[in-house]
Amino acid sequence: MLDRIHRNFQESVLVKQQAVEQLAPAIATAAERLSQSLLAEHKILSCGNGGSAGDAQHFSSELLNRFERERPGLPAIALTTDASTITSIANDYHFDEVFAKQVRALGQTGDILLAITTSGHSSNVIRAIEAAHDRGMTVIALTGRDGGEVANLMQDNDVELRVPASSTARIQEVHLLIIHCLCDLIDLQLFGQQV
Repeated sequence: MLDRIHRNFQESVLVKQQAVEQLAPAIATAAERLSQSLLAEHKILSCGNGGSAGDAQHFSSELLNRFERERPGLPAIALTTDASTITSIANDYHFDEVFAKQVRALGQTGDILLAITTSGHSSNVIRAIEAAHDRGMTVIALTGRDGGEVANLMQDNDVELRVPASSTARIQEVHLLIIHCLCDLIDLQLFGQQV
């Protein structure tokens, strides 16, 4: 068991080292897009399934409440939290529409969708991206593996942050670190260096 624990830690460290080399500039670009949207009084919507739903909620809570400093709350909505809305859309239409219908109702030009899918093949996340584009929103996509179908949906102003790994667990671990980097950089750009 101890060897397995060590192996998991070592794999996580290795994937993070590979990811920072590949993704640091794109993370900075994504943070800049998010910050500019917030400065222009727009909001950030986030979505994902399973562990990625948890990540979407984690990101939203860090903005709405606080990350590592005292500051005003920032407008963010996790589209994964309203069970009545999600189940009514899934029941009346299809599970593929649970995020897209919310994006069409809540999203506005200038807002950003943070779309999280380790495989890049989650059909409800893909539909949300399409709805976001229809609404004139920028998309920040957190993916893994080969980026899946999501990679083909990215437009000029969008940013894909693709973790160079195939293990879902390792991808999710890096997604969380990326989310913390984004929160840190948003705070830095909006509120300056912490004293």
